[in-house]
Amino acid sequence: MPEACKVLLGVCGGIAAYKSVELVRELQRRGAEVRVIMTTSAQQFIQPLTFASLTGHKVFTSLWDSPSEASVIEHIAQAQWADVLVIAPATATTLAKLTHGIADDFLSATYLATNAKVVVAPAMNVNMWNHPATRANISALQQRGHRIVEPGSGFLACGMTGDGRLADIEVIAGEVFEQVNARQDLVGETVLVTAGGTREPIDPVRFLGNRSSGRMGYALAAAAEQRGARVILVSAPTALAPPPGCEVLSVETADDMHAAVLYSLPEATIVIKAAAVADFRVRHVAVDKLHRDAPPVLELEPTEDITRSVVERRTPGTLVIAFAAEMGCDIARAREKLVRKGADAIVLNDIREPGIGFDSDRNAAIFLTQASEVHLAESSKSEIASQILDQVSLLRTHRLVVHEMHLT
Repeated sequence: MPEACKVLLGVCGGIAAYKSVELVRELQRRGAEVRVIMTTSAQQFIQPLTFASLTGHKVFTSLWDSPSEASVIEHIAQAQWADVLVIAPATATTLAKLTHGIADDFLSATYLATNAKVVVAPAMNVNMWNHPATRANISALQQRGHRIVEPGSGFLACGMTGDGRLADIEVIAGEVFEQVNARQDLVGETVLVTAGGTREPIDPVRFLGNRSSGRMGYALAAAAEQRGARVILVSAPTALAPPPGCEVLSVETADDMHAAVLYSLPEATIVIKAAAVADFRVRHVAVDKLHRDAPPVLELEPTEDITRSVVERRTPGTLVIAFAAEMGCDIARAREKLVRKGADAIVLNDIREPGIGFDSDRNAAIFLTQASEVHLAESSKSEIASQILDQVSLLRTHRLVVHEMHLT
């Protein structure tokens, strides 16, 4: 991180607020200039004077404080000043405000006004952290490209045990550093990502589908865009907001996705097939709604193998990364699929493991090429996306080196 890096720290109301003092010191130790915003609730746990003394700057506590200069709108000025906005600890209330664009205090208004990188480190009661509303808010913020530093597990101030403790200060500071020095290793690449689960109609109101939420594909699209790539996202139906900066093509069936992918393929230098595409479709779709008094017999037929089509039609040099969802960690089967489809790599997901994979914010995977096997330990899908792109970048570099050796 360059010494001139400017970090704006938002402190929310929770017992972990005292740890923000340590975070200020750690960021300063690593060369950052730090300014602090405190919510009203945060001031019940720690005084603004503490942060003012440590940073040498005014602490921002209200939209209605007197500005430092008559012509300054303080929250806009701070939003433009910052290289990165880090919120630690972030409470459930603040997560909800950020997600829904509620700007009723200095911190939330600054968030809406900034183009800086955003790092969020939540801390709260375990039940609050696991509540569906909080999980949905976390997912939405991840889809915007924000880095979520997930809380640790242990004994909580409320007396309960579980997830909810503020992450270690060194970990949070490390994420701030990484965001400021975000790699741009995909500049010049056009990354085509597929996401979501396709729907194959049975009649005008019913369809065959699967449990894919699209989160993995959307996380990959967001991460690739942050690393400098132009991103084309071909998305089956999901409840997710499109990642900022990505070009989105919405599709429904496997045939729709096949057509959209081949349409965009000539522009792509990397194709990542993260969608859960139906293997079968109904051969004869009913024109009218089917009724329960006459249960139908559905005759199925295979859909197009999109990955195989991409491999056959790609421009020389285009990388193709497939996905394999298997009931169990069957590496041999995944390697067989890798060879059969002709992809450059395949990401193996064990969908038998509870709490990860389909319809979850978390995942674990194995990145396989014909020559290598890299295990990606369970983490958030945004972190897994980053690790997958690390491997894709290494694969691209290796291919370029081999190509240059052949030329010489």
